[in-house]
Amino acid sequence: MNPDIKYLIGLIKLKGVGAASVNKLVQHFGSAQEVFEQVPVLGTDDLKGIPQAAIEAICGGPNWLDIEKELAFIEKNEIDCIPYMDERFPRRLKFCADSPALLYATGNVDFNHPKILAVVGTRRATPQGKKITEKIIEELVSQDVLIISGLAFGIDVVAHQAALKNKLPTIGVLAHGLDRIYPSEHRGISREIEQNGAMLTEFTSGTKPDRENFPKRNRIVAGMADAILVVESQRTGGSMITADLGFGYGRDVFAIPGRPGDKQSEGCNFLIRQNKASLVESATDIKYLMNWREQPKPKQIQKQMFVQLSIAEEQLINILTEKRKLPLDELCLTAGISISQASVPLLTLELNGMVRQLPGKVIELV
Repeated sequence: MNPDIKYLIGLIKLKGVGAASVNKLVQHFGSAQEVFEQVPVLGTDDLKGIPQAAIEAICGGPNWLDIEKELAFIEKNEIDCIPYMDERFPRRLKFCADSPALLYATGNVDFNHPKILAVVGTRRATPQGKKITEKIIEELVSQDVLIISGLAFGIDVVAHQAALKNKLPTIGVLAHGLDRIYPSEHRGISREIEQNGAMLTEFTSGTKPDRENFPKRNRIVAGMADAILVVESQRTGGSMITADLGFGYGRDVFAIPGRPGDKQSEGCNFLIRQNKASLVESATDIKYLMNWREQPKPKQIQKQMFVQLSIAEEQLINILTEKRKLPLDELCLTAGISISQASVPLLTLELNGMVRQLPGKVIELV
């Protein structure tokens, strides 16, 4: 185990020290251990951007006995600890401002799988909702898509079951520690998921599935995915939170439409009506919108000659020259800029015939 994990868990367990501060501090000092060693001897002026409460908590230190118990639990249960700075950490999640500082996992899967689809929906799924979930996932087999969800009753567990049945990798994201499974009825399928995917959480052992933990769980589901599919949902609930988070992260959001007045479809219809989700009825729609199929060869775009590029435009072109095409969030992450900062230079490059946007928010060099 990475010896710095002890100090990273110590940082995370401190009250008043959020994940954003932990990630910022570790990146600045190079390790969590250095944070504990350097912060107490530095002045406030050297720690601008870090809340005073966080600085005081770091100086006070965590309960190291508590940390040792957590490390023993991790070792005994062969849990994989994946820090934010680790190359195995989900790269899509790194682009989210509220990314966790540390993830705990059991199982074996690539968290940077080329294609990841989050499938969420109501806990009270209808037979029709279950059927369309199973059908869509079955039709995505040729794309080798990783299915991620929250292991809840209803659409979540149906999505996991369909992935397992079709030999697709799947990840169950938990709102509690790995010392338990909630709901307890899903212990059996959680073991199956570990054989063909992973169980994942940001919470230490002993953390209960309290209400406030589920939105935190949902942000991981949304942040790790290329797209979010909402199958059935009422106007409020966890799946709507996941969809809103995904929309905010710049992810593609899809929703299965339902009949007007149908409570189980109120959320899906609302997302479509608000232009927060694209209407989809099949895996074919998803594959097309995500560019997960062979695209017709586009017409050659005439490039404008002698275009004077800005610094941002030149940076984006240099990255695309090496990679040819990249998802928008990965392009921005590589460039070290936000999606909003990239919008104007990308539009200018597209107007000049130098790049084009493919379905699924993929940017390609022309």
